[in-house]
Amino acid sequence: MITPDLSPMQDYALTVDRFLDHGARWHGQARVITAAERGAEAIGYPALRDRANRLSGALMSLGLAPGDRIATLAWNSQHHVEIWYAAMGAGLVCHTLNPRLTVAHLAAMITAAGDRVLAVGAGLAVMAEALVASCPCLERLILLDGDRPMAVRGRAPLTNLEMLLSEHGAPTAWGRFDERSLAGLCFTSGTTGAPKGVAYTHRSNYLHTIRSLQADAMALTAEDVVLVAVPMFHANAWGLPFAAPAVGASMVLPGRAADGRSLADLIHRHGVTVAVGVPTVWLGLLDHLDATGGETPGLERIIIGGSSCPDTLLKRMETRLGVTVQTSWGMTELSPLGTISPRSNKPDAARGAGRPPMGLDLLLTDSRGAPLPDQRNTPGYLKVRGQSVVQSYFGSAESVLDADGWFDTGDLAVIDDAGNLTLAGRSKDLIKSGGEWINPVEIEEIVGALPSVGLVAVIGSADAKWGERPLMVIEPAQGQEIEDRALRASLKGRVADWWIPDRIVRVAAMPLAATGKIDKTQLRATYGGA
Repeated sequence: MITPDLSPMQDYALTVDRFLDHGARWHGQARVITAAERGAEAIGYPALRDRANRLSGALMSLGLAPGDRIATLAWNSQHHVEIWYAAMGAGLVCHTLNPRLTVAHLAAMITAAGDRVLAVGAGLAVMAEALVASCPCLERLILLDGDRPMAVRGRAPLTNLEMLLSEHGAPTAWGRFDERSLAGLCFTSGTTGAPKGVAYTHRSNYLHTIRSLQADAMALTAEDVVLVAVPMFHANAWGLPFAAPAVGASMVLPGRAADGRSLADLIHRHGVTVAVGVPTVWLGLLDHLDATGGETPGLERIIIGGSSCPDTLLKRMETRLGVTVQTSWGMTELSPLGTISPRSNKPDAARGAGRPPMGLDLLLTDSRGAPLPDQRNTPGYLKVRGQSVVQSYFGSAESVLDADGWFDTGDLAVIDDAGNLTLAGRSKDLIKSGGEWINPVEIEEIVGALPSVGLVAVIGSADAKWGERPLMVIEPAQGQEIEDRALRASLKGRVADWWIPDRIVRVAAMPLAATGKIDKTQLRATYGGA
């Protein structure tokens, strides 16, 4: 047996600062581009690495120590990337906050994390002021994206990033800590019940990055220009700020503007080849291009995730944009990538969420947790395990794994003969009508394929006789109308008659949660008691 001191191989710590080090040393031509009110601002990896490294010294001058938490409340921008690496490189824990949540939800997360510093993006000063008043643990505010100190009032001292860097920036040795040290923190939800924190280690983020870069996964290269339309507060922007410098891909950061016009301009102006985000973002892009006759000639791939995507939207992206669409599934607890369809995905290939890259395994069980004898083509409860899967939530010593080390995702799923995963819905979203279960996802997939339907959601609505009945909420496609009779006819013969919704509600705009998914919680609150 070889002892660690006599190992024939070097002990190379898997810390995330190495990604930016690599990008700066070997891919100096790549750029990080941030959308601004007037054009865009660009910086190369060498200069960004230098600024982030000196910013580490500035953060430590504030009295912070490795393991302390620094929260960010910001959009995707150069400053956000810099403070992200400055914190993690120095051994601090970067806690990303979602600006679309309420102050009360964010305050609960900040308090649970014990954040000492809050870095605030452009236009969020009022929210930051309210958070300072609600969170005694916050000792200082750092304003990003050019906001000036007079923009925020409160008891915590404040400065902006450029002033902090100019006055206190100093070269700092990165990575002088164990690879199992915490690097990041993200809370799964603040909208229902107590938020649960997922704490990522340097090791887990490093291995997740390698997993995401596999040829049948995100497959980024130094030739790519990546539009990061998924926010950095959504599970590390799906790992893209790590993956891009790791291979020397350029990043385009949209700031807070994710509307169709803004994204179309960024894609065209900067030669974006790969765009990543939730389905609703691309719906806005398509509507803008259809209205203006615009094109995105350099765009090759779109990677989507976060929620299921209607088949009509997938086909529309492929035909209108001429791109390959890679569907994916993941969770905050998975860091977040779980499965993804390959970049060689054919337009007529079976739809689903793809296969898990090496480093993650899947298991289907029955309702009691026993593995299904046949793991193919049989619906079951989805469990996962791997090197970047949560073991316990932040602040808790209690494991969330079963006796064999599997994490229960709460999803129902099917795996086909080729290993492709298809989500069949959240187990908590099932509708129990007259003692029998109805799966709303099956209804949504059928109705969502109709050209006249933009978005669709099916929820359970209280019923005096049956307990619950399915209620369908429709956002018609732009400029389209569709009768209730046609909606129900699309389901006839494809689902049991008693699954067909009794009530259909139309909305001008589907409510979306802070993550960009359809907000079924709000829909239930509005229509579920009817």
